[in-house]
Amino acid sequence: MQQITLGDVTITRVEEYYGSVDLAPRAFFPESPKEVWEDNASWLVPDFYDPGTDNVRSAIQTWVLRSEGKTILVDTGVGNHKHRPYAPVWSYLNTDFLGNLAGAGVRPEDVDIVVNTHLHVDHVGWNTRLDGRQWVPTFPNATYLIPERDFEFWNPENEHKPLLGRGNQNVFEDSVAPIREAGKALLWDGSLDIDANLRLELAPGHTPGSSVLALDSRGDRALFVGDLLHSPVQIAAPDTNSCFCEDPAESRATRRRVLGRAADRNALVFPAHLGGHGAAEVRREGGTFAVKEWAAFTRL
Repeated sequence: MQQITLGDVTITRVEEYYGSVDLAPRAFFPESPKEVWEDNASWLVPDFYDPGTDNVRSAIQTWVLRSEGKTILVDTGVGNHKHRPYAPVWSYLNTDFLGNLAGAGVRPEDVDIVVNTHLHVDHVGWNTRLDGRQWVPTFPNATYLIPERDFEFWNPENEHKPLLGRGNQNVFEDSVAPIREAGKALLWDGSLDIDANLRLELAPGHTPGSSVLALDSRGDRALFVGDLLHSPVQIAAPDTNSCFCEDPAESRATRRRVLGRAADRNALVFPAHLGGHGAAEVRREGGTFAVKEWAAFTRL
């Protein structure tokens, strides 16, 4: 089962990739002590960590939301045929993501809204597809909701020097700028109400415009947190950043704030990259947090 319902919103999980991303825990999470992986191995293995290869396991997936008659995609993965010279694991992929989306009952022309929680390589790839020699919007009838702060930060014309360095090279040009040029982008800042059930809110730190999509419908709550969490080890050790966080201090503070909100309001947490059951309820545990219950999705 890859679909659940919260209030008046149905949520479907659509996979692009699941497996190793060629990063050991201490490379992916430089601040994480070896002990946190060993002490939590009973539930991190095999879904989130492979001790045999010493590699973190990650999912690239899109959350499909159906709310108030609209079809909404949360993040669009890596995409096909894209040159990623400094992120070779994502370079020139050729996956059947659109076939997987069709299996969930969604054709590209059915999509009304695309949410990019932030503008990293593995969150915007299917914004566009290659048509001959031109990148065009994959979802021709959709409005793409893009955080304005990330749009400005990653725009090469602004000459920012991100912590990620060249890891995002070509991403703005092939997956973001064509959306803007096609008149499909809505840049937002602060917060944005999508409908009565869904609200976008800034959650900076990982990137300047990182955002959370909050669901609140008939007493059910969820938070789609993008890369606020790359691994559930960050629930047990919330001060642990990934190596990709632009503002480490702000990232830690935002993670603690959002996890606290999820624990206190009984909101299901949907990170972008969790394999296994994909999402979880969390509870406070002393000064940190713990998984209270996994979501009802079938394990990848």
